[in-house]
Amino acid sequence: MPNIKSQEKRDRQSIKRTEKNRSVKSRIKTLNKNLKDSVEDKDTQMAQADLKEYYKALDKAAKTKTVHKNFAANKKSKAAKLFNLLQASK
Repeated sequence: MPNIKSQEKRDRQSIKRTEKNRSVKSRIKTLNKNLKDSVEDKDTQMAQADLKEYYKALDKAAKTKTVHKNFAANKKSKAAKLFNLLQASK
């Protein structure tokens, strides 16, 4: 239990930020899973929509520094390769 009032506020802020970051990271993982499922089902249109949404979520997370920019770039690159495999197979 903190004795300093400002530390109490920092603790409250930390809890809020942790929850927000956790939900953003969870959303990124869910979108990645959706993209992989679409590619596995060979549904090009759905995969393209999922890829766009995944990119958007990664860019927003990197912009707010929830995830590192290189993490986002790496995930986007892997997603593009996965999508291109689907395009090449058709």
